[in-house]
Amino acid sequence: MTVSAPVPGNHAFDSDLFVVAPEVRQALEDGTAVVALESTIISHGLPRPENLRVAAEVEDIVRSRGATPATIAILDGKVLIGLDDSALDQVANRDDVVKVSVRDIATLVARCGSGATTVAATSHLASLAGLRVFATGGLGGVHRQARDSWDESADLNTLAVTPMTVVCSGVKSILDVGATLERLETLNVGVLGYATNRFPGFYLTDSGFPVFWSAQDAAAVADIMKVRDTLRIPSALVVANPLPESEQLDPDVHDHVLEEGLRLASARNITGKDVTPFLLDHFHRATHGASLIVNEQIIVRNAELAARIAVIDAGAGADDR
Repeated sequence: MTVSAPVPGNHAFDSDLFVVAPEVRQALEDGTAVVALESTIISHGLPRPENLRVAAEVEDIVRSRGATPATIAILDGKVLIGLDDSALDQVANRDDVVKVSVRDIATLVARCGSGATTVAATSHLASLAGLRVFATGGLGGVHRQARDSWDESADLNTLAVTPMTVVCSGVKSILDVGATLERLETLNVGVLGYATNRFPGFYLTDSGFPVFWSAQDAAAVADIMKVRDTLRIPSALVVANPLPESEQLDPDVHDHVLEEGLRLASARNITGKDVTPFLLDHFHRATHGASLIVNEQIIVRNAELAARIAVIDAGAGADDR
């Protein structure tokens, strides 16, 4: 059933292209916490059958912290804001679910196709639906050798124009982290280290780069969100949440596997949007599943933190009303 949901600015969000899950609709109407979740990690980021199990676990952790999960995907030409069990299963197991960024959404919907949303696409659609907090694993960014390939994730430009709080574990360590941080600065995307002054590197606790600002708890993040609203800051706020050192992938193993994976990708002429899933799969195989365990920890921990931030933010919004 198609329902309407509020968006910022007191406009109505009402289109037959969108299907909003009943629990998400109710939370939006009540002004309670909702956390957006991407679906590319389900369809392309994790192997079957672990992908469906992790997707359900992530939604459960969000609910356990008092927020409503809203996993976003496109199925058969409909944008779904929140997935039921059947839709989650389809995203996890259908072979026709493609990886969708913002530029692809309209074409895919018009052709009644099915797609899993990237950070960019999830942020865009979540913002349309009035969601304010989004949990993911790692951001896309500037690829290595980008000076030659011009290969840069659309996540960055979308975050520059989308006022979403994105909880992540930095950018994927397979990217050029330093160049990505420079681009985030240029694009006026806010970056906070969560209880750290070091920028995390997805599998790694510390990417080797500092962050200028940090927040010590979820309430501090929510305070910054409130001020950003008042000042009408139009870009995203990235909350970089590192894994504890005890849970990170062994840095020496990481560096060896990454070097090997990049060499294989180059030899097989794997480029563009195919590089990330290839390297993630290579990490899974080369580390005998250790990277998968780390990947799962990343998204579960980020979802838990996002839920806590969203609950505090929703409470602050109710106080303002």
